[in-house]
Amino acid sequence: MSRIYPIGGGKGGSGKSFVAANLGVLLAKSGKRVALVDLDLGGANLHTFLGLKNPSIGLNEFLNKTCTDLNAASVPTSINNLYLISSSNCPPEVSNLFYAQKLKIIRAIGKLPYEYILLDLGAGCSFNILDFFLTSKEGIFIFTPEPTSIENTFHFIKAVYSRKMNRIIKGEDFQKILQDIRSQSPDVVIRSPQQLFDLILSHDQEKGDVLKEYLNQFDFKLILNQFRKHTDGTIGKKIEKVCTRHFFSNFEFLGNIHYDERVHDAVSSRKVYMTKYAYSVTALDLQNIAERIIKDSTVPKVRSLGNQ
Repeated sequence: MSRIYPIGGGKGGSGKSFVAANLGVLLAKSGKRVALVDLDLGGANLHTFLGLKNPSIGLNEFLNKTCTDLNAASVPTSINNLYLISSSNCPPEVSNLFYAQKLKIIRAIGKLPYEYILLDLGAGCSFNILDFFLTSKEGIFIFTPEPTSIENTFHFIKAVYSRKMNRIIKGEDFQKILQDIRSQSPDVVIRSPQQLFDLILSHDQEKGDVLKEYLNQFDFKLILNQFRKHTDGTIGKKIEKVCTRHFFSNFEFLGNIHYDERVHDAVSSRKVYMTKYAYSVTALDLQNIAERIIKDSTVPKVRSLGNQ
């Protein structure tokens, strides 16, 4: 069964494509069959990080039905076992997908014949991006040490939860609870997923536990990119604790990735960073994270339904 890891974070420039490309390289080099799917619609550049020119086939051919199978829209890379499904050849309007097109892509991703599927998402919190992130019960959040990036990551996580909770509570039983809440407190303004959960739990313990169980199925990873010498080395663990405390899911900080100005050099020369600078500190960081992802894939999670 495929392990699907959407890679998001809300803010542009955090290095999502760089991390996705190089984790894909490392997973493939470990012997895993890996697909990278560029879902940064309207701003696709994952092929550049892999040293490829604009692919002649990709997501556009799947959407216009030239390819009936999404896997047929993939292209091999210079790395054995690593394949790319690019959206760089899509027209500009692809950033505003129709709902049916989005569902078509999501369903097709779930049928791809790979051990690992990494989804490189764009910036922002649009419904398309959130729904792509919710393709899987697993996901990776990328952020940098800057306060704006950390804030945007929290906003993105909240948006993911709000989107998921809104899907869950569309059921008739939950709608009745919400109607009761509004009738009893007509002026209440729900500002966060935590507040919504608390309101449901206070009105119906059983339904609150059901909602908690749904959210407890998520398993999220955190990666701090562009780590520098003066950066607080505990930031990642601190954010992990905050997320675990405020959300009903498992959050795990995978590690720091040191800043390396040679990333720009690798991209400019169309070379895969992990190939050109395989012995750098940044490459070692990426290797450690890839090993943790592989190890995590083989260890069953023990979950608690309590507020962690």
